[in-house]
Amino acid sequence: MGLTYKRKVSFIFFLFLIGIFHGESMQAAKEEGTVGQEIQRILEDSPSLSGALVGISIRSAETGELIYERGSQTRLRPASNLKLLTAAAALETLGEDHVFLTEVYVKGVQVGHVLQGNLYLKGKGDPTLLEENFDELAASLKQKKVTLIHGDLIGDDSWYDDIRYSKDLVWSDEQEYYGAAVSALTASPDEDYDTGTIIVKITPGDKAGGKAVVKKTPETDQVKIINKTKTVAADGHRKIEIDRSHGTRTITVTGTIPENSREVKEWIPVKDPTEYAMSLFAKSMRKQGIKIVGERKKGKTPIGANLIASHRSMPLSQLLIPFMKLSNNSHAEILIKEMGKEAGGEGSWKDGLKVAGNEMKSLGLDMQTIKMRDGSGISQVNMIPANEITRLLYAVQEKTWFPAYLNALPVAGIENRMVGGTLRKRMKGTVASGNVRAKTGTITGTSSLAGYVTTKRGEKVIFSIILNNFVEEKGITAIQDKIAVMLAEQERVLAAGR
Repeated sequence: MGLTYKRKVSFIFFLFLIGIFHGESMQAAKEEGTVGQEIQRILEDSPSLSGALVGISIRSAETGELIYERGSQTRLRPASNLKLLTAAAALETLGEDHVFLTEVYVKGVQVGHVLQGNLYLKGKGDPTLLEENFDELAASLKQKKVTLIHGDLIGDDSWYDDIRYSKDLVWSDEQEYYGAAVSALTASPDEDYDTGTIIVKITPGDKAGGKAVVKKTPETDQVKIINKTKTVAADGHRKIEIDRSHGTRTITVTGTIPENSREVKEWIPVKDPTEYAMSLFAKSMRKQGIKIVGERKKGKTPIGANLIASHRSMPLSQLLIPFMKLSNNSHAEILIKEMGKEAGGEGSWKDGLKVAGNEMKSLGLDMQTIKMRDGSGISQVNMIPANEITRLLYAVQEKTWFPAYLNALPVAGIENRMVGGTLRKRMKGTVASGNVRAKTGTITGTSSLAGYVTTKRGEKVIFSIILNNFVEEKGITAIQDKIAVMLAEQERVLAAGR
């Protein structure tokens, strides 16, 4: 039987509707696959990844739903992306208002201007102590009219254990600023707060043929510098090498620097942070006209000693900025030990990592698939899947301390070091600039980037990109940047496309 006119019209309208819905479905499917297709294209155009391992996890910041994943369950070395875990655990355990104290005690009696007894400088983990802070502590002593101390200056670093390096740190890293020894009593040379280091500065000498000028900041007797440099003509080569001999206090500077060359500056770790801090305090007391008759040595503050001065660090919420923006390894390890101490332990990596692991578990991470060997990510034994990182970044959004956490992440393309941090030179001039907030990570054969990005339509997205076992480093960070920029350019991000 043939269709009536009305039925024909209805049927044609039905087919029309089907066509509309089919077209929308095809468009949606195309959009759903855009992220996956774009990432696939980026990865295929990256010869540096030949033979490498890739872990990528992208999820909605609003729902936590996975948008895209590739190798996301594979345990990979995170490098400094591990600091995302350390910072979250520290905020949860210690609180964003947590401060580190440095205290001065005396055990003895004061007779006039003379203090009969020992002076104790007790550190409680502050990684931000500057020379000026020791000046303030010494000034407090001067206010008590003390000009002579008949006794010893004793540095007390017993707040933490006496293990100075995390278990997987290679010995060659001990002479690099990022591998500085960890102590509860330590000092920093400037407001980058690379604790346990000094700055060595090299400038040209007066004329070609003579030695360069080598200075250390701050001045301390804990470092001996051997100057084997040479100033050369203005058209000569600038090649300066700075080396601290393993296990010693000797820093040797070699090489050439042209007459018109700019300053060469490098951060070098000291052998013993506790003695470094003591030397700065002793120097500050000399500035105040206070003389110490006894020796400088290490020891514990005795029960019954009187507290006469103290210094409070910036709160943790502010400390997170140099820690995360500049990816400070020493801060990470100090926070691990501080968590252990706060939980009633001895202030050790063992106790602190246990606390951090428990905090990660409470945030929903699967600790059965994560290996956390330190707080900084410098260990090549640390392992975590990309999906666990995005799971963490989703969970922390509900915490009251999240604004401090987010504020501490480097911001792409922003030149200010304490805003852009390790991303200040990356993604400049793109829609990701000023948009992407993410933690970088780099060790040999490993590069990572994880954080937050907002798409064109305003959808907030969480991403983790971990690249391992590549041989050629050139172009590796560009791969991460392309993915982050692509996400920022998206009009809409829908279902997962693998």
